[in-house]
Amino acid sequence: MRAVGLITEYNPFHNGHLHHLQESRKAADAEVAVAVMSGHFLQRGEPALVDKWVRTRMALAGGVDVVVELPFPWACNSAPRFAEGAVRSLDALGGIDALCFGSEAGELGGLQACADLLLRHEDVLSRRTASLLRSGLTYPEARAQVLAPLTDDAALAELLSTPNNILGIEYLRALRQAGSPMRALTIPRIGAGYHDVEAVGAIASATGIRRLLAEGGEVAQLLPEPVRPILQQALAAGRDIDEEILHRLLLARLGRGAASLTALYQVEEGIENRLAEAADTSRSYRDLIDAVKARHLTRTRIQRLLSYILNEVGREEMEEFLVAGPLYLHLLGCTQKGRAFLAGSRKRLGLPLVANYSRLHATLKRHHGAQTSRCRLAERMLVLETRATRNYTLLMKRWEGGSRNRDFFEELRFEGEGL
Repeated sequence: MRAVGLITEYNPFHNGHLHHLQESRKAADAEVAVAVMSGHFLQRGEPALVDKWVRTRMALAGGVDVVVELPFPWACNSAPRFAEGAVRSLDALGGIDALCFGSEAGELGGLQACADLLLRHEDVLSRRTASLLRSGLTYPEARAQVLAPLTDDAALAELLSTPNNILGIEYLRALRQAGSPMRALTIPRIGAGYHDVEAVGAIASATGIRRLLAEGGEVAQLLPEPVRPILQQALAAGRDIDEEILHRLLLARLGRGAASLTALYQVEEGIENRLAEAADTSRSYRDLIDAVKARHLTRTRIQRLLSYILNEVGREEMEEFLVAGPLYLHLLGCTQKGRAFLAGSRKRLGLPLVANYSRLHATLKRHHGAQTSRCRLAERMLVLETRATRNYTLLMKRWEGGSRNRDFFEELRFEGEGL
């Protein structure tokens, strides 16, 4: 079965995602669509609107055939790390012919040229970009400014000024670095931009939809018809997050003092003091971010940093994870067609595929070797993932009870299931 891979967050699944899915199938001539989807904490550092199982059901209702989770270390990280983890996860599934992503450019030529340029000058770009980020530029601004002197083509630098192009270039770079057999495809993004809060016709960005929901607005027309009741039921049941709870949990953790933060991932010297001081006066999650924000600290970086703090993500451990890459695949849901695809590609799996974590320890030992460092690292990755899930349950507006270790008990989602 021909399969196309998609890299997603679906926060929530909307009409723009449906368009991308349908066009991706056509572009790849694919019978099956496989999505690797972020879990409970997303690329820009925010907790997801609703949990990963609700978002899986929305994806299946929208027409995706297989949903696999992108693990926390890559899901909640910079664009290059996000792309690297997603590409490696799709590769490990085996049998995926193409990766299709949306972009403002809408064609591969310039994006691939830009990705190749980044690969050729990777060390220089990394150092110069980091320096410009510390001076207060955004990631797109820094990348474009560093790239401009390396090419005579001003259009290449311009490609790095928009968010979907940036991700697309990182996907292309990750494909090359991984030596992936997946061919790359892109389709033009339509309607509202990634950060736009206003709808264009029946299409709005996920950011705009979340803003509308927070303001009590109507979003039904912006979601595919089969997806609407899933999100509506989840919101009515209180399965979305409460930012006030998030703020209080962060204040409790930051209240342990600046010294308790120094071993955590991406807590650079001096940031721990800014965080501890801001915690003493902040009145909300947004206020906390604003109080920490500085010329060299963007809002997105602070949001990711707060997610690392909430989930106690150690610097050394995270760096080990990132070097090793994903060490297992968490299957969240599939359609009947998706099950047939997985059955047919089982022999090509590069990593163990599990539906919930109840048997994962034994599976990891069989795949990686019971006493190996790789197996031990996979089990530590599992601990981080389950911690993130437990913490996410604390953020929900209503908790219906049961074990908070949901990764061990939640069953595989199938097309058409109820809440």
